[in-house]
Amino acid sequence: MNNETAQKVDGQVKWFDPAKGFGFVVSNDGGPDILLHANVLRNFGQGSIADGSAITLLAQETHRGVQAIEILEIAPPESQDNLPLADFEHLDSEQITDTPLLPARVKWFDKGKGFGFANIFGQDDDVFVHVEVLRRQGLAELQPGEALAIRVIEGQRGLMASQVCAWESALIEEE
Repeated sequence: MNNETAQKVDGQVKWFDPAKGFGFVVSNDGGPDILLHANVLRNFGQGSIADGSAITLLAQETHRGVQAIEILEIAPPESQDNLPLADFEHLDSEQITDTPLLPARVKWFDKGKGFGFANIFGQDDDVFVHVEVLRRQGLAELQPGEALAIRVIEGQRGLMASQVCAWESALIEEE
């Protein structure tokens, strides 16, 4: 598919299932649902996306319907409660963003339990990753072995991710 016939679309993620490898986006301008394939999401540097995330993409009409061919931007869904996690209550957002982004790899993550662990490259300590931290970045879940960039704080029960983003996104942020 080429980008010459693609239309820029602003919308919202209706749902995305990494296990199935696809999901759908609803355009802000109406029309049919837009198929979002996992490969398109991976090309943006993410393995998952939270339902309700705002998204800007290029879409193209195909013989199978409208499909996303490139993601331009993702914004996390609006939080319903905006309540901080207990471990972050004593920190302001500046303290969190002042910590360095560190390269890490997902050890395991269980969406049903709402948490998992990652390891910073070159360190043995596990870093706790809560699903709410993912949602705040527009992510829904993580896959074992997935490369990430994380900001880490000392939480009430040990090291904990205060921000998680795709490794590719972190490289862009650091430029």
